[in-house]
Amino acid sequence: MFPLLGQLLKQMLSRPFTNLFPAKYAPKSINKYLQGVQEGKVKINPPVEVPDDFRGKITYDREKCIGCKMCIKVCPAKAIEFKEEEKKIRIYIGRCIFCSQCNDVCPVDALHMSKEFLLASDNKLDENFIVE
Repeated sequence: MFPLLGQLLKQMLSRPFTNLFPAKYAPKSINKYLQGVQEGKVKINPPVEVPDDFRGKITYDREKCIGCKMCIKVCPAKAIEFKEEEKKIRIYIGRCIFCSQCNDVCPVDALHMSKEFLLASDNKLDENFIVE
């Protein structure tokens, strides 16, 4: 039991090895740490490098889209909605399971998976979560 207590005290008194996540959403209570980063007193680890075939947030090229609705038919999460008046689609990233089936079926290559993966938000209808 005592070795566990020693390890606990050691961890409580040491500095963290990880970066604050994500800095743009950080609460005001930790501003002193962010100022240390800006002044060069705190070292920031480089971001994680993602592989070439990484499936991140979907990007949509409206100009290429022909409105065929193939992506809607194959989406298992029902994350894609057709906007009838514009003959274009709307993708709800909060529903997306990043399976990439819509990208594979698109005949004009209007959908792609980006390398963006920092998508944290407390609002499922955030502008970052809707791709048009």
